[in-house]
Amino acid sequence: MDFVLGGVAACGACLFTNPLEVVKTRMQLQGELKSRGTYQIYYRNVFHAFYTIGKIDGLAGLQKGLVPGLVYQMCMNGVRLGSYAIIESLGYIHTDGRVSAAKSTVAGAVAGVVGAVMGSPIYLVKTHLQSQATSSIAVGHQYKHRGMMHALMDIHKQHGILGLWRGASAAVPRVSVGSAAQLSTFSASKELVTDLQVFSEGSWLIALSAGMISSVVVVSAMTPFDVISTRLYNQPVDHLGKGILYKGFADCFSKTLKKEGMTGLYKGLGASYFRLGPHTILSLVLWNELRTLYYSR
Repeated sequence: MDFVLGGVAACGACLFTNPLEVVKTRMQLQGELKSRGTYQIYYRNVFHAFYTIGKIDGLAGLQKGLVPGLVYQMCMNGVRLGSYAIIESLGYIHTDGRVSAAKSTVAGAVAGVVGAVMGSPIYLVKTHLQSQATSSIAVGHQYKHRGMMHALMDIHKQHGILGLWRGASAAVPRVSVGSAAQLSTFSASKELVTDLQVFSEGSWLIALSAGMISSVVVVSAMTPFDVISTRLYNQPVDHLGKGILYKGFADCFSKTLKKEGMTGLYKGLGASYFRLGPHTILSLVLWNELRTLYYSR
């Protein structure tokens, strides 16, 4: 049940944050491997990107990749949050009855690795679909998938079962770092807010406050990994299914840093916060409340 509750909570958050995921993906691909000032800027900031996509691709364009997004959240976060909940309930993140920063960080990272590997094929398809745009505002490589199932079958047909896990080398560090930062901070913050007695015991405002603290830490730690992950998943491939632009995580990191500087690793930072921030807060609060409701009954 912990796996189901984690997945349902993440899906609930995804319904509201998917348009921001589309914006974030486009901004991370804009000016890929090009120095500043040498490429056309279609998306000046989060709000301009939101307006541009809505105007040219329509409102449906802002919800591109919603189906694989929901499937990914159910699969990846169901496994990730469910695994962490089990580890927590068994007492492995505590030392002398208090949350251990080291233990909760390791537990969050392990849960993230499991979730990342499980959800990688769906994240691949989601990235392809969210980057697809009208030619006048297209950035990055443009795939021509008609939907989630068509994309999965097409990738499998061309590159085999392993082709569906292309980009997993970036997904694992991305999700493990994000998960470690998110869950360890959430557990520690929830304990801190409870100790301060700002809110009554068991109040949903405790989880909300902890989620808000966690969201800032997550975005700061995760954005560079998120940029690398988006680019590895979306890059064009040859007939053998090997990436044309990057050989792997380290190659993508070094090329991005060399061509675009440190700011290249933080492209779409504003969009990342507007997406990851609310998603972190909503998913953690929903997850906490669903678990409280389920186990209280």
